[in-house]
Amino acid sequence: MVTITAVERASLAEKHGIRPGDILISINGHDIRDVLDYRFRLYEEKITLKIHREAELFDVTIKKSEYGDIGLGFETYLMDKKQACKNKCVFCFIDQLPCGMRESLYFKDDDSRLSFLMGNYITLTNLTDEDVDRIIEMKTSPINISVHTTDPELRVKMMKNKRAGKVLDYMRRFAEAGISLNCQIVLCKGINDGENLLRSMRDLTALTPNLLGVSIVPAGITDHRDGLHPLEPFTAEESAAVIDMVDEFAAECMKKYSSRLFFCSDEMYLACGREIPDEDYYEGYPQLENGVGMIRSLKCEFDDELDFLSDYDLEKPRHVSIATGYAAYDFIKSLAEELMRRVPTLKIDVHRIRNDFFGKNITVAGLVTGKDLLAQLGGKPLGDRLIIPSVMLRAEGDMFLDSMTAKELSESLGVPITPSETNGTDFVSKILY
Repeated sequence: MVTITAVERASLAEKHGIRPGDILISINGHDIRDVLDYRFRLYEEKITLKIHREAELFDVTIKKSEYGDIGLGFETYLMDKKQACKNKCVFCFIDQLPCGMRESLYFKDDDSRLSFLMGNYITLTNLTDEDVDRIIEMKTSPINISVHTTDPELRVKMMKNKRAGKVLDYMRRFAEAGISLNCQIVLCKGINDGENLLRSMRDLTALTPNLLGVSIVPAGITDHRDGLHPLEPFTAEESAAVIDMVDEFAAECMKKYSSRLFFCSDEMYLACGREIPDEDYYEGYPQLENGVGMIRSLKCEFDDELDFLSDYDLEKPRHVSIATGYAAYDFIKSLAEELMRRVPTLKIDVHRIRNDFFGKNITVAGLVTGKDLLAQLGGKPLGDRLIIPSVMLRAEGDMFLDSMTAKELSESLGVPITPSETNGTDFVSKILY
């Protein structure tokens, strides 16, 4: 049961006498616990809601269009509390955060509902058999799963959760039910790499054709690991070896399943200086949100955008600056140089930001903080605007990880700050317009 907190004016719910404060118990006899129950049961054209109001218990029957809304609002998006992660993963990035950050950053979610609704990755350890049955009934697809290893004993050790090995069976049940699966493996040097990685890839192919793809991403290692399991970053040579192993296995998958299935993140290519594969390699970018193929996608979109610049004439000279992390610096600089060749009156300075907040091993742009930007850009001529990748800011687009706001940084640097989405079209647009 969930409490109704708002009723839209002139909605079907208001016309049928439903009020804020009423408690929704069920729809068509099915209990309502959260947003998945509510949205799934709401799709029918005729629904009967069981409502509890003070001492009353009554039914409300509403006729509507299929999938049509009835105008109810609830306290939270999930209509429930987020499910917290019960694992103590040896590589958990949140455990490596320094003290004193805003409280919300320390919350670890492991919520199957957010996996479907928002694309979050889950470990399955929060699921019960009842939850699995509900996912199968509702055909909640795709599900994004953090696998890390298919060795049950090793998975228990890596996650420090006794259920971590057993729940791997849930993936098989999902695949048999026709539910698509996106998977990721956070690779930890000396733990789940090498033969363990090879085993995981072999085991996961059993989920085809419902396996959409698997990203292999190196564990992020900050300078704040006191008391945690010792981890070391992959060297350039080791990153190259991982790519070679994954590519060799993926080539066999292509022959058997007409898909590579397994992809290393861009971060691994940048770490060893390997050229990013071409667009066809990424098969439509199924793992783009995991940093797989992001650079290639951006480059292709950038090239397409340049085709529209033939008549572009920037009469007034413009000077802009771009800030990025160490990993993508050379790539972003190459795009800037190419754009300046096309637009001679344009000057672009690309600034490589060292991550002092989290440590030198963190090189991705998305983890650059406002304090590091201020410390390393303060006093420099930044031109008409400073362009930053939008991933440096939280979803609302206003605040860095260290709680400095974009407005505060802009005022301190004395220059407007313009976030750019990670696509070539927006990148060029934010520079030129």
